[in-house]
Amino acid sequence: MTRFAAIFICLTLPFAARAEQITVFAAASLRGVLEDIAAPSPQKARLSFGGSGTMARQVVAGAPADVVVLANRLWMDWLTTQGINTLSAPVTIAGNRLVLIGPKAAPPLTSTDEITTLLGTGRLAMGQRDAVPAGTYAKQWLDHMGLWDELSTHLAETDNVRAALALVARGEVPLGVVYASDAFAEPQVRVLLTAPLEAHKPITYLAASLTPAGAKYITNLTTAASAAIFASHGFAPVPQE
Repeated sequence: MTRFAAIFICLTLPFAARAEQITVFAAASLRGVLEDIAAPSPQKARLSFGGSGTMARQVVAGAPADVVVLANRLWMDWLTTQGINTLSAPVTIAGNRLVLIGPKAAPPLTSTDEITTLLGTGRLAMGQRDAVPAGTYAKQWLDHMGLWDELSTHLAETDNVRAALALVARGEVPLGVVYASDAFAEPQVRVLLTAPLEAHKPITYLAASLTPAGAKYITNLTTAASAAIFASHGFAPVPQE
């Protein structure tokens, strides 16, 4: 190899590497699982996490993303109403369950009647009901249990579900409503109660490409290997809607 050829390769390699990198905007509850899925892939992904509403609004505001992965179909549909035309139809890649959590040492619950007693004068952490899908599902569950009117003035609503998880893990609030996968990822909390499937709308994660570079990434999310990684992080199979 000539010296000129070696210099040419060295100069072009960084550009080739950058060409393979895509940007993914994803729901906060996907932190960890998407990192594990991306690790063995030759396609490099820059992962940005936040509440689904925040991610969707950033896309509408012009933030450069190749793929968007949201935890609620409503936010994916909202993108369309704002003039964002995804290059692929949204693909459902995983499901989840909703759980009530407390600190690791908290006693298990035997009935929903114990929630208000355990909460005491503290607050219930959950995602913001109108912007964070986990918060929307949490409101539906509390309505289903007949507790929304009583607890709605005792909430600590957060910008994303992982923030609600952190409040419970740090002992700042006694209870929280998060996804089962969030509780699985945090050793400082325990699941006290799991919402029945009929208590809220099905929890679905949808992915759509915003540029041609994103299509390959979405295909990788739907493989059997990726499904196994989702399961290992506590996610549920794709629900039947």
